[in-house]
Amino acid sequence: MSDSILRDKAKELAKTVVFHCREMKANHKESVLVNQLLRCATSIGANLHEAQYAQSTNDFISKLEIAQKECYETEYWLELLFETNCMSEDNYKALQNDCGAIRRMLISSLKTIKSK
Repeated sequence: MSDSILRDKAKELAKTVVFHCREMKANHKESVLVNQLLRCATSIGANLHEAQYAQSTNDFISKLEIAQKECYETEYWLELLFETNCMSEDNYKALQNDCGAIRRMLISSLKTIKSK
């Protein structure tokens, strides 16, 4: 699986989260939680993009690990927003599925690069 597929999925997740966060803010939902979700969900793709220009293998691994941590954090905020009735079940499940797919790709990529 190429890195571009992972970057593309992360960017699509970020865009979807931006749209959902806009909607939640417009409906006066928990803005602090929404901002946290927005920050970490967009950070996944930003770190993957930055990893393309890593100065070393260790730097590359570090960027992927940061993206992985941001992915886990994104899942947390999604869960919290859903459990506090700020997000519909359909939106929650779709975003969790996307986030889970990205997380699994990151885990696989990290295992591969660390085994070399």
